[in-house]
Amino acid sequence: MWLAGLGALLSHWRRQPLQFAMLFAGLALATALWSGVQAINAEARSSYGRAAAMLGQNRLEQLVAKDGGSIAGDRFVALRRGGWLASPVVEGELRVGTLRLRLIGIDPLTLPSEARQVEVTGGEALRRFLTPPGLLFANPETAGQLVGESLPPVEVSEDLPAGTVIADIGVARRLLGQTDSVSRFVLAREQPLGRAPLSVIAPDLALRKPDAQGDLARLTDSFHLNLTAFGMLAFVVGLFIVYSAIGLAFEQRRPTLRTLRSLGLPAYALTVLLVAELATLSLVAGLVGVALGYLVASALLPDVAATLRGLYGADVPRTLQLRPEWWATGLAIAVAGTLAAAGQNLWRAARMPLLAPAQPRAWARASEAGLRVQAGAAVSLFAVALALALWGQGLVAGFALLGALLLGAALLLPVLLMVLLALFERLSSGPVSAWFWADTRQQLPRLSLALMALLLALAANVGVGTMVASFRLTFTGWLDQRLASELYVTARTEDEARVLRSWLEPRVDAVLPIWHVEGEVLGQPAEIYGVADHATYREKWPLIESVQGVWDAVARGDAAVVNEQLARRHGVAPGDRLALPGGWRVTVAGVYSDYGNPIGQVIVGIDALTTHYPEVPRLRFGLRLPPAEAPALAEALRTEFGLPPQNVLDQASIKERSLQVFERTFAVTAALNVLTLGVAGVAMFASLTTLSGIRLAQIAPVWAMGLTRRRLVLLELLRTMLLSVFTLVAALPTGIGLAWVLLSVVNVAAFGWRLPMHLFPLDWLRLAFFAGLASLVSVALPLRRLARVTPADLLKVFANER
Repeated sequence: MWLAGLGALLSHWRRQPLQFAMLFAGLALATALWSGVQAINAEARSSYGRAAAMLGQNRLEQLVAKDGGSIAGDRFVALRRGGWLASPVVEGELRVGTLRLRLIGIDPLTLPSEARQVEVTGGEALRRFLTPPGLLFANPETAGQLVGESLPPVEVSEDLPAGTVIADIGVARRLLGQTDSVSRFVLAREQPLGRAPLSVIAPDLALRKPDAQGDLARLTDSFHLNLTAFGMLAFVVGLFIVYSAIGLAFEQRRPTLRTLRSLGLPAYALTVLLVAELATLSLVAGLVGVALGYLVASALLPDVAATLRGLYGADVPRTLQLRPEWWATGLAIAVAGTLAAAGQNLWRAARMPLLAPAQPRAWARASEAGLRVQAGAAVSLFAVALALALWGQGLVAGFALLGALLLGAALLLPVLLMVLLALFERLSSGPVSAWFWADTRQQLPRLSLALMALLLALAANVGVGTMVASFRLTFTGWLDQRLASELYVTARTEDEARVLRSWLEPRVDAVLPIWHVEGEVLGQPAEIYGVADHATYREKWPLIESVQGVWDAVARGDAAVVNEQLARRHGVAPGDRLALPGGWRVTVAGVYSDYGNPIGQVIVGIDALTTHYPEVPRLRFGLRLPPAEAPALAEALRTEFGLPPQNVLDQASIKERSLQVFERTFAVTAALNVLTLGVAGVAMFASLTTLSGIRLAQIAPVWAMGLTRRRLVLLELLRTMLLSVFTLVAALPTGIGLAWVLLSVVNVAAFGWRLPMHLFPLDWLRLAFFAGLASLVSVALPLRRLARVTPADLLKVFANER
C-alpha cells in the first residue's frame, strides 16, 4: 500500500513536468543565492581568523605603547632584564608597485612557540632567514604577486593571510625605512615569577589582552550582515516559487489524496509519504543549489575582496575553498525551507476529510477569508517598523526595521489588490469586463505569492539603487572637495622629501604637507593628520558642523576637526575636549564628512603635529598650481628625481581610481539585485504556468458564450500586465522607504556616516521596463498554451465532474 501510494503521488510530477521543473528550479535558485553569500562570508571570516591568529594575537598577551605610537628599542633590553619573556615585533605598510602589503618583522630566537606562523627555528632555514638578504614568507596568492620585484627571496606559507608578509625584524626595518623602534611585544604564555613590575621598568607600556575575534571581524560585521540580509531576501523570494508550486500541486492532487484515503491509506502514512517526497526533492535540489552557489560565489568573490580592501583594509583571498560550514548550511536551509513552505498544505492533507471537495473557487474563497488576518499582520509589522525607526538603536534594530517594512508591504499587497479589483468590478459596465475583474479576483490568491516576490525584488532594486545612486552623487561631489590639489607627490625617503620640497616651492602656488601618525583615540585606532594654514582647507574642506573661526583655531594648534565616523561613534561634538596619543588634549572645532574611511580621523595644525610627534613620516605632499601646468610638472618630477609613476599622481587619476573602487564596492549589490529580480521573474513564470493547467474550467464557459480564443489571450495578457503595474506602483514607496532606512539608519550604524537621499525617476522607468519585460516573458508560455487549446479540449470541461 505504501509503495502504491508513493507511485500515485509521484505520477503527478510525470504528468506535470514543467511544474516539477519550476519547483526544482525555485528551490535550487533560492539555495544557490543563499549558499553563495554564505560561501563568501565563510571565506572572509576564515581570512579574519588567520589575521587574528597572527603571532598569537588571539591567544597571547601583548605589550603596546599607551599613547598608541611606536616603542623605543631599548625597552626590549629593559623587559628581558626585568624577567619578562617578551619578543619584539615590527609592523608597517610596505608598498611594492601598486601593492600594499602588511609587513611584519619578528625575532625568531625569542618568539613564543604559540606565535610562530612560519617554521625557521633551526638549521639552514634559520640561517637564510637571519642573514642577508633574508627571507620573506607569504601565502601563495601574495607570493605570486611579488614575482619579479626587487625584494628578498619569497617562500610560500599556506598559513598566512593574503596581503601579509613575514620577515626577520632587521629585514623588516630596512624595508620599512625604520630605525630601532618596535611596534609591540608578544609575551610568552608562561612568565617567570618575581619579574619586575611593568610600571617600574616600562611605565609607557600597557598590557593588551588576547583578542579572540580580531578587529577586522568586528569592523566588517556590518558588511557581512548586509550580504546575509541580501542572501536571505533572495532565498525568501525563491521560496515563494516553492510555496506556490507546492500549493498548486496539492490542489491538483486533492482528488488523488482523497482516493488514496478512500482506498485505505492511513492519514499518517499519506503525510509520511508527502514529507519523504519533499525532503528527497529538496535535498537533491539543494545539492544543485549549493553547486550553483559555489559558481556564484566564485564569480563575486574578487569584487567582494576589492570592496573589503577598499573599505576596511582587509585582505581576503580571491579564490574560494569548499568549506563544510556553508554547503551543509545550504542543504539544511533548503530542506527546512521546503518543509516550511509545505507546512500548511501538509497540515491540510493530514486533516482532510475523505469527501473534501476539490473546487478551486472554494479554495479561493477560503484564501480570501484569510486576507483580514493578513491585513492585521501587515499593520502590526508597520507599527513595529515605526517604533524601531523612532526608538531603535544599532545595526540589528536597523535590519529589523528593514525586515518589518518589507514583510509588512508584501503582506499588505494582496489585500490592496483585492480591494482595488473589487472597486474596478463595481465600476465595470458590461458582462465581459465584470467577468474579467471577478475572474482576476478569483486568481489573485494563487498569484499573490508571485506578486509578493515581485514586490520584494522591485522594492529592493528601487531602495538599493536609490542608495547607491545617492552615494555616487554625494561621493563625486565630496571627491571634488577633498581632492583639491592638482598633483600628489610621495617621496621615497626623508632626504628626498626635503630636496623635493625645496625644488617645488618656487614652481607651484603651494606645497601642502599630507603627514599623519596612527594611534588610539577614545580607545579605537585612529589617524592624526596635520594640515597647513592655507585657503584650500578654508574653501574646500567638507565640514558638517563647525564653530566660528574653525581653521584659525586649528592653525594655532589648540583645536582639531574630526571625521563623522569618530564623532558619531563616540558622541563627539564641536566644543568637546579630545585626548590624543601622548597626552595631548585639544578642543574639537568641527566635524567633516569622510566617506569610505572605516576608522576615526583627526586633523590638527601641521606645526602642532610635528611638535607633538616629531617622528611623523614627512613623505607626501599636495601641490596647488594651475591645472594646465600639472602634466608638465609631473613629467619633470619623474625625469628630475626618477620617481616611479605611482609616486606622482594627478587629481584626475586619483578620482578615476576612487570611482573604480566605488563601482567595484557595489558590484556585488548590483549583481544580487539582478539575481533577485530574476528569481522573482521565475516565480511569476512558475505561478502562471502551473495555474494555466487549471484555468480551462474558468475559460471554457466564457468561450462557449462567444469570446474568441484571441480575445481570451489578450485578456489574460492584460490581467498579468495590470497586476505587474499595480505591484510596481506599490513597490515604489516601499523601495523609497527602504532607501531611507539604508541611508539614515543602517548606514549610520554600520559605517558611521549619514548620506543625503536623492530620487532618480529615470531609474524607476528603466526598472519598470525590465519588470514589464519579465512579466511578459513569464506569461508567454501560458498564453501560447491558451492560444493553441483546441475546441475539443474546451468542450471536455463540461463533461468532467465538477
